[in-house]
Amino acid sequence: MDNVYRIDLPKISDPRGNLSFLEGGNHIPFEIKRTYWIYDVPGGQIRGGHAYRTLHEFVIALSGSFDVVLDNGKKEEVFSLNRSYYGLFVPNGIWRRLENFSTNSLCLILASEIYNPDDYIYDYHKFKQLYTNK
Repeated sequence: MDNVYRIDLPKISDPRGNLSFLEGGNHIPFEIKRTYWIYDVPGGQIRGGHAYRTLHEFVIALSGSFDVVLDNGKKEEVFSLNRSYYGLFVPNGIWRRLENFSTNSLCLILASEIYNPDDYIYDYHKFKQLYTNK
């Protein structure tokens, strides 16, 4: 999964509290067209369970921690996110799920496209047919 990678964000340390930020077109490799967040996830629940045809995402743990489990159809890899000053770039064509949410965790996701239900692939076998020959 060479095209999945962590991106460190600026971190300004201050005794009064740290500050991090990101700027569209500067820190992540796409224009941000949609932002959403996942929170109040009950213990043991899994979010995601799909892939996108065109959409790219940048996933940040703003608070707490969770695992991003990625699968390119040949290999599965787990990325643990637990700091707000870095995030994970996940391109299209990668099956993803989010799990192991800590209490009061907050997951922020920046997306390269507006919501389009036709962009989602919910059937894992169809996903494998489409993407394992990449």
